[in-house]
Amino acid sequence: MAITYIKRAVPRPVFEDNNVRDIVHVMLQTIEREGEEGVRRYAKKLDGWTGDIVLSDLDRKAACARVPVELKEDIQFAHANIRRFAEAQKATMGECEIEVIPGLIAGQKQIPVSSAGCYVPGGRYSHVASALMTVTTAKVAGVQHITAVSPTRPETGIPDPIVYAMDLSGADLILNVGGVQAIAAMAQGLFGAKPADILVGPGNSYVAEAKRMLFGSVGIDMFAGPTDSLVIADNTAEVETVAWDLVSQAEHGADSPVWLVTTDKDLAQGVMHRAQELIETLPEPNRSAARQAWAERAEVILAGSREEAAQVSDRYAPEHLQVQAEDLDWWLGRLSAYGSLFLGKETTVSFGDKTSGPNHVLPTSGAARYTGGLSVHKFTKTVTWQHCNAAASKELALRTARLSRTEGMEGHAKAAEQRLL
Repeated sequence: MAITYIKRAVPRPVFEDNNVRDIVHVMLQTIEREGEEGVRRYAKKLDGWTGDIVLSDLDRKAACARVPVELKEDIQFAHANIRRFAEAQKATMGECEIEVIPGLIAGQKQIPVSSAGCYVPGGRYSHVASALMTVTTAKVAGVQHITAVSPTRPETGIPDPIVYAMDLSGADLILNVGGVQAIAAMAQGLFGAKPADILVGPGNSYVAEAKRMLFGSVGIDMFAGPTDSLVIADNTAEVETVAWDLVSQAEHGADSPVWLVTTDKDLAQGVMHRAQELIETLPEPNRSAARQAWAERAEVILAGSREEAAQVSDRYAPEHLQVQAEDLDWWLGRLSAYGSLFLGKETTVSFGDKTSGPNHVLPTSGAARYTGGLSVHKFTKTVTWQHCNAAASKELALRTARLSRTEGMEGHAKAAEQRLL
C-alpha cells in the first residue's frame, strides 16, 4: 500500500524573514556599542521594564519564598529527575589514554566550558521547565559560571516560579531581561556576568536569530525553529489519547507542526474529528494557537505497514516522536531520526516537556537527522593530548617530514626534523 496523505499542511510562504534579521542585527550592534545602557533602553522599550537588571540576592530569596509549597515540590521533583538523567549522561563521557606506537602516548579529556548563558522563554507561557533543563544540565556538566535570563512582566519582573527554578538549579547570576538584549548581555558579559562560552535555551524568532548571528564568537546549543511533534499509532491506539497528544503540542504556537502517521484509517479519521473538538475546549490564547496550527501545520498520513510508518518518521526527523503501537522494542531498534522518543500510550511528550528527566531542548525542523538535543555533552569540550619519548619522536619526525614535503609544506618538514637533531 502506498503512503497516503489524508491531511496535508498548508505550504509555508517561500521568503526569508529579512525584517527579523535586520532588526536583530541593529540591536546587536547597538548593544555592542552602548553596552549596559543599550540593554536597559531595549528592556524599557520592548518589555516596559525599568527596574534593576540584576536580580539581587534579597529579591531572589523573596521570589522563592512566594512560590507555593506544592509548586515548589513539583519543581523539586522535576529538578531531581533532570539532574539524575544528566548525571547518568555525564557518567558515559569517559577519558582515555593509549600508547599509539611504542613511546607515543595520546589521550582524551573532557573539560566543561567556563561559562554558560541560559535563556528561559517568557511571553505567553512561563517556561519554568526550561530553567530546570538548561541550568541544571550546565551545573551537572561542571560549568563554573551560569547566567540565567528571562523576559520580565511589567512591574513584577521574572515570574516567581521561574526564579525559584533558576535558583534551585544553581544559577550564579539572574538577569531581569529577555529577548535579543538578554542574549547580547550574556554574550558580552554585561551586568557582572562572565562572557558566555555557550548560549543555550529556546526562544522566539528574534532570540533564535540573535544566537545564529553570534555563533562563532560564542557557541550555541542549536539553531531552533518552531517546536514539532509526530505520533506513530496502530490499531491498538486510542483516539482520545492520540488526539490529546497532538493537540497538546499544537498548543505551543500557530506555527508548530504536528503529524500523525498511522496504519489504521479508522484511527486517522477519528483523531482528525476529535482533535478539532478538543482544541475548542482549550482556554485562550491556547485555543487560537492550536486551532491555527492544526489547520495549517497538521498532517495525517496513512501508511501500509509499520516499516512504511518508520520510513515516514525518519524522513520527517521530528523533535518529539511518540509511538503508540505494538512491539515497542521493534520501534526502539528501528527508528533513527528524532530528538526524543516516547514509547507507549502511558508515555507522553508532556512528561518530557516538564518533569521526566531527559532534556526538552531538542532539534527542530528536521535537524534530528544529524544532531541530538541539549545534554551535558553540549557544555563539555572533548579535547586530546599527546606526549612522546625520544625513540617515538625520531620515527614520527622522519615520516612527518616526508609526508609534509609530499604536501608541499616545507615548514612542517623542518619543524619535524628539529626532533632529529
